[in-house]
Amino acid sequence: MCPVPEREPSWAIPGVRQPIAEGSGPVLLISAGIGLTPVLSMLHELAARRSDREVWWIHGARGPREHPLAAEAHTLLASLPHTREQVFHSAATAEQRRRAHVADGRLTRDKLIALSLPADATAYVCGPASFMADMQQALAAVGVDPSRIHTELFGALPSINPGLTAQSSGPPHLPLGPSGTGPLVTFARSGISTPLPDTSRSVLELAEACDVPARWSCRTGVCHTCTTSLLSGDITYSPAPLDPPPDGEVLICCARPGTDIVLDM
Repeated sequence: MCPVPEREPSWAIPGVRQPIAEGSGPVLLISAGIGLTPVLSMLHELAARRSDREVWWIHGARGPREHPLAAEAHTLLASLPHTREQVFHSAATAEQRRRAHVADGRLTRDKLIALSLPADATAYVCGPASFMADMQQALAAVGVDPSRIHTELFGALPSINPGLTAQSSGPPHLPLGPSGTGPLVTFARSGISTPLPDTSRSVLELAEACDVPARWSCRTGVCHTCTTSLLSGDITYSPAPLDPPPDGEVLICCARPGTDIVLDM
């Protein structure tokens, strides 16, 4: 799971664990993937205050394995008197959805509008950029004042490799070991072209084997830190990203080449 961003969210108050704006109106906590982390902390603050505000908890994930802290959120919501919870799992089985009491599919603009949200609410939205854009459009469509819609990008940060200590590496090179049998992968900026090895589960793993500089954080197609321009070719995803990147971009952490590909890295 991605770490919490080092900088505080745009809605943050320095020194305060969870900066929920004062008021008595409804609160919408809307998230996707690991964007759950900051809004869960806000839910903790509401529970600590014993708030009697109407609280909506709306979250999208691929399935139960990609839905961390679900039990914690349920417990906090149960401690508050006026809550609504709506969770969407886009890649869960029918039985998994039944056990978790969640809806099928991705959390989209149309699905958010269909929830009949209160127009006088204050909304806090956290997740990938395109997800937040969709949610902002949906909230505006149901009449929420734009000044009460707060967003925080959770991902797409500058180059980071969390959990690794700084270490020197040589220039990009062909991977060690026998030549792969997969499609040809070309890292255009690094001047490396090599077939995908049978042992590489993703383009990111191949880049690492070649010491090609790469960005990553979640390694599961959620945070978009690894977004890279795809100059040519086609890719497939495993696992499928929670939120697809823009056209012409690829999430290298979970992408595999479907044909020979050229990447801007």
